[in-house]
Amino acid sequence: MFNPETCDHVSMKDAQEKERQNPAAQAARAASIAFVSLAEAGQIDDVTATENVSQFSPWAYPVAYKVGNIREFGGELFRCVQDHTSQADWTPTAAASLWTKIGDPSEEWPAWSQPIGAHDAYNIGDKVSHNGKHWTSDTDGNVWEPGVYGWTEQN
Repeated sequence: MFNPETCDHVSMKDAQEKERQNPAAQAARAASIAFVSLAEAGQIDDVTATENVSQFSPWAYPVAYKVGNIREFGGELFRCVQDHTSQADWTPTAAASLWTKIGDPSEEWPAWSQPIGAHDAYNIGDKVSHNGKHWTSDTDGNVWEPGVYGWTEQN
């Protein structure tokens, strides 16, 4: 039978300190920090970043965000496109002028979304679905609706 008086005990503080000193845990933390830093610097492509959502810190407030910061929100990644200090109602999904979603790599033809500026405009070769059709962008900085200008319909 279990007797707590004969067992060694470790405080939560001691256990956390031992974990911090664990070389494998230290290496994993360093690798995670390096991965996020490289992703935010554009050295890791968005597909790879979205395959590793858990490496990124969750969006929070009030936090001073800089252009290029990447945060997780609602299980998805968002890139900061304008320096700002976050507020409770400026979530990445509610503040399109501050954040842009980093796409889902498994979705070949994501739904077209009206760009609001250069930070989220489409580039040559970008694929979208719109009005039941598939389109590819013919130009960089494409802010036009597919079927209006700058897109080729794909069969």
